[in-house]
This record gives sequence, C-alpha cells and structure tokens, in this order.
Amino acid sequence: MIKQAVINKAKFFFISILILIVGYIVGINLIVPVFILTLATYFKYRKTIYQKESLLELSLLYLIGFATSYFILNNRLSVFLIPFCVIPMLAAILYNNLEVSFLLSLSYAFSVASLYGNNLNLGLLFLISGVASGIFVFGLRRRMVIIRTGIIIGVLQVALLLIIDRFSIGDPSRYTVLFINGIISSVVVLGVLPIFEYLFGTITNISLLELADFNHPLMQRMIMEAPGTYHHSLIVGNLAEAACSAVGANALLSRVGAYYHDIGKLDKPEYFSENQQLDRSKHEDLSPSMSKLVIMNHVKEGVDLAKKYKINRRLIDFIQQHHGDSLVYYFYRRALENVDGGEEVNEEGFRYPGPKPATKETAIVLLADSVEAATRSLKDFSPNKIEEEVHKIINNKFIDGQLDECELTLKDLENISKVFIRILSGIYHVRVSYPEKNSNSEDSYKKPSEESLRQSSKGKKSSA
Repeated sequence: MIKQAVINKAKFFFISILILIVGYIVGINLIVPVFILTLATYFKYRKTIYQKESLLELSLLYLIGFATSYFILNNRLSVFLIPFCVIPMLAAILYNNLEVSFLLSLSYAFSVASLYGNNLNLGLLFLISGVASGIFVFGLRRRMVIIRTGIIIGVLQVALLLIIDRFSIGDPSRYTVLFINGIISSVVVLGVLPIFEYLFGTITNISLLELADFNHPLMQRMIMEAPGTYHHSLIVGNLAEAACSAVGANALLSRVGAYYHDIGKLDKPEYFSENQQLDRSKHEDLSPSMSKLVIMNHVKEGVDLAKKYKINRRLIDFIQQHHGDSLVYYFYRRALENVDGGEEVNEEGFRYPGPKPATKETAIVLLADSVEAATRSLKDFSPNKIEEEVHKIINNKFIDGQLDECELTLKDLENISKVFIRILSGIYHVRVSYPEKNSNSEDSYKKPSEESLRQSSKGKKSSA
C-alpha cells in the first residue's frame, strides 16, 4: 500500500510538471486547461472511469499528442506527419471505453486544427480517423487487429483528403504520407502499449488473454495443488463470462478474474471441501471460530499471492470482493449450536472483511461463485431444483446487501439467473441410465461347455 501511494504521488508530480511545461510552451491559447477541465467534469458526472488517477493518465495521453503535434508544426514539417490516431487507439485499448476515445479524439483534433491556423477541414479529417481507429480496436483480442486498423485508417485518411480536395489531386505525396501515417500509428501503438499498461496499471484484453494461459505459474500450481479449486474456478469463469455478455459487462475480464479469485486457497487447499480427498473433514478437529479464520483467510492470502506474482490490481479486486462482507453461514450455525450458557456469538465476527463488489464484473463473479458451490452440493440435479437454488442464492445476496455498491439492476439479475440456470442445467443434467445385459436373455452369448465341444467333435468324426 505504501509503495503504491508513493508511485501515485510520483505520477501526479510528474504529470503536473508536464502540464506546466506544455502550458508554458503553448501559453498562447487555453486549449490544455479547457480540455482538462472538460475531462474532469465529464468523469465526475458520467463516472466512466473509477480511479481518480485516470484523469491524470488521460491528460498525459493528450499532452503527449499535443506536444508531438506542436513540435512537428513548430519545425514546419508536414501536418500529415502527425501520428494522430495513436492517442485514440491507446485510449480505446487501455480503458476499453469508446466514450473516452471519442472525447480525446474530439479535443485532440480541434487542438491540432487550432495550431494549424484554425483549419477545420484538417480537424474534421483527424476527428473522423481518430473516432474510426478507436472503434476498430475496441475490444480487440489479437495484436494483428492493430496492424489491420492502421492499414484501414491509412486508406480512410486518403479518402477523406480526396473529399476535402474535391477529388482534385494536387500533390500526390500528401496522400502517400497519410496512408503511411496510419500504418506507422499502429506500429507505434504496438510498441508503446506495454509501457502505458505498466505506467497506468491498466489491463487490456491482450494482457487478460496472456493471464488466461494455463501455463501461468499460478494456474499450474492450482492444477497440481488444488485441482478441485481449479475445476471450480473454470466453471465460475464460464458462468461469469456468459452472464457478463448478457448484461453488457466485460466478459473477458470477468472470466480471467474468476480464474484467479480463489488462488488464496493454495495456502491450505485441504481445508476446502472441493479439494478434500478423505471422508473426514479437516474442520472436524477445529472449533467453528478457528475454521472460520481458516476459510476467511483465503482472501488475504490470495491478495498477497497476487501481489507476489505481480497480478494486475483489476484482478486483485476479484480476489478481495468475491465474497463481499457476506456471512460464513455454515460455521456461524455451528458456533450457535455449540454455544455454552450465556455466551454470545457475534454475527459480525463471522463475516468476510469485504469490500463489497464495486463493478458489474466482480458482482457477477460473486454470484457465480456462490451459485456454483451451492448447486454442486445438491442431491437432486433436476432443472426445477437447479432453478430454485439459483433464484434463492441470488435473492439472498441481494437481500444481504452484497450488490448495493455495483450497477446491476433487477433486470440484469433476471438475465444473469437465466444464464446460470441454462449453463448449470447443462453441466449437471441427469444422465440416462443404460440397461445392463441380462445373462439369461435369449440374445446373450453363452460360452460352450467342454462336454458339448467333445460331443460336437465326435459327431463330426462319425459323419466323416
């Protein structure tokens, strides 16, 4: 925590200095402060980005693009050399948000236009290409998409310039430069993307796919040390991904978050039911209070393990929030049953420390985790029983206030429950029992006895 606070302060100081330097250089206009004020107001009321430092990070992106444009124009180089689409593409990929990419494109385009003698045609060209580049790379899962986007943007910029010039080609070199500009922008994005991921602490779909690789050391440890937890996490990931797709949340983030949400169980895997290989539970030798501590400790251990392996903070949120501050009900009931005399059992002492889920993705993983565990313990896997269990779990979490801090609506919860019921009914469906062959049936094969074989051979000799 101390280290992260120091990093945040250093970033704030560094970006503030950059803002002052650029503000001094381009003090002839008010573009930079107006943009930052607009961005701050937008995020305050729309709540598009949750982290406060994101405002500084996006301002840094804008300032980098603005300073690059100012340098190119101040040295009387061609305006078409400005790699304009780099900033919108980075914003769309880093924050997985088209609104942010559009806002940056709009501000950046008119900033360049004002620097180039208030040329609105140029501003319109860059605005359209910037918005298009953000749309093309939005939600990408392969790096090749970035290169393909660069080629498309290059062609688009050439077409826009043709329209602006009313299809009269004056200087062919301008069109060549604009086409190459699009390709170079995509190459620059590929090169600097990992740097910005590290600096901003964000996570992209490409990073998520790398973390979803089962050759990751933590995944390998789960497979070998806690196979039950590993299998449980896979099912939770499938449930969460499908549910997020149904309500418009980030499906890939939820799936990968579900893979890592229970890594804290690697500390004492044998104390969790899915990993127990003996008929006798480890908790039979422990008091309810001690069992509660062992179970609840997997959240803290998971956070520590994630930091040790340098897992992104967005995935650490899934580890911290996948139980919220819910009650460890089984051991709370055991404690009530074992209470002596006037001893009082405090319910708060049997609740997870939280926090509650703050996003749709973490809330859906919480629901998927609870639903999968409850369904697994059913004795009757009929569709009606599964449906009843899913509705009961989701209603209990809602009544307990575990969904109070996320943006899931009642309609979302209904769609999520439908997805859970469909998938769990497919996983735990009742299988047809195949009838065994009856040894007395007419069509059953009977091995001939030795006596019948001797009689058969005598008959063959006599006939010969």
